[in-house]
Amino acid sequence: MRILSGVAAATKVRKIAARGSRYAEVEPAVRRIIADVRRRGDRALRKYAEQWDGLGPLESLYVSEPEIQAAWKAAAPELKASLRAAAANIRRFCKWQTPVEWTRTRKGITVGQIARPLDSVGCYIPGGRYPLVSTMLMTVIPAQVAGVQNIRVVSPKPRVEMLAAAGVLGVREFYCIGGAQAIAAIAYGTESVPRVDKIVGPGNVYVTAAKKLVSFDCAIDFLAGPTEIVIVSDTGTPEFIAADLVAQSEHDPEALAAFITTRDDLARRVARAAEKISRGNPVARRSLRLNGIVLVSASRSQSLAWANEIAAEHLTVDAVDLALVHNAGSVFIGDYSPQAAGDYASGPNHVLPTGGAARFRGGLSVLDFVKLISVQRLSRVGLRSIAPVVESLANAEGLQAHAESIRLRVGHA
Repeated sequence: MRILSGVAAATKVRKIAARGSRYAEVEPAVRRIIADVRRRGDRALRKYAEQWDGLGPLESLYVSEPEIQAAWKAAAPELKASLRAAAANIRRFCKWQTPVEWTRTRKGITVGQIARPLDSVGCYIPGGRYPLVSTMLMTVIPAQVAGVQNIRVVSPKPRVEMLAAAGVLGVREFYCIGGAQAIAAIAYGTESVPRVDKIVGPGNVYVTAAKKLVSFDCAIDFLAGPTEIVIVSDTGTPEFIAADLVAQSEHDPEALAAFITTRDDLARRVARAAEKISRGNPVARRSLRLNGIVLVSASRSQSLAWANEIAAEHLTVDAVDLALVHNAGSVFIGDYSPQAAGDYASGPNHVLPTGGAARFRGGLSVLDFVKLISVQRLSRVGLRSIAPVVESLANAEGLQAHAESIRLRVGHA
């Protein structure tokens, strides 16, 4: 990992903050795939599944409930126990997140909000280099807690562990399709795959580009690119910090890993520890050499300013610095809050914004699966109290019928 300070460090932060994406590179190919699926439906899906995902000519695109339940029953006891424990923590956190319905009344005007679940969602679960069993929990559980009735999972080449995770959650619709073609199928529907109202979950650059392209026709959570980790600390244990940097770096050779500190000695110790820990992990080692960076700042406030400018997916800080955090997908505090705990089982979601999107939103949550609908009820007295305001503004806009709809009622009252 390179160590930078002063002007070089500040320049690097600006460069990271301005990071772009590779979506434009693959969009022409992804557009063709989406158009093909929309035109030919299941025939196109099967062609791509056989070509890229190893689906046999006689195999179904659909994984039946008996297959899912058989995988759950056959799973190792340790995996079953871990899935149950992680699911319980995630479900509990989601229940705490659930929005509250409320009403307030003042001068004859009652306003409030009601929460209603989406009717259907599609959960994309990556199945490439690392089949992310945990992502099944992180996408399906908040949808279940929100009350979504139709939850459709898509994942290419699902392993038995993935099907076991679907089994513990009671997933009823599972399609063994992946890539841009899976996004197209659940966004627009095919003969065997119903369309959904919203698509959630991470994926590779083709999946993410497909989500971007369908987002005007089907809602999405956000565009999630390569993993990002930023750690800001002046007091942390070097080996712990390095272990987190290596852990997140093993997701992808393009992962961003940055450590920010005011201490030169800690910077050097973390860099050495990361080099040592990453031995034997070629993906993490390559990622750290390409994108790993240690930044030495002039002050704690500058450290946090840099972290907020980067707006990373994962951010670890010392407890005293939490109040200075403004931009992050998910925050971890102190030595004994490894980011891997959040990846699997502590409760908060691991589907998080990347590419600077943490400047304007946090991670996936129950709120992504509900609609907050405003409600209002005016009494005669309440309407009379704001009638002059409404009429004045309607007249100012030249919308005479709006004003008349008020005058009629007030005159009738």
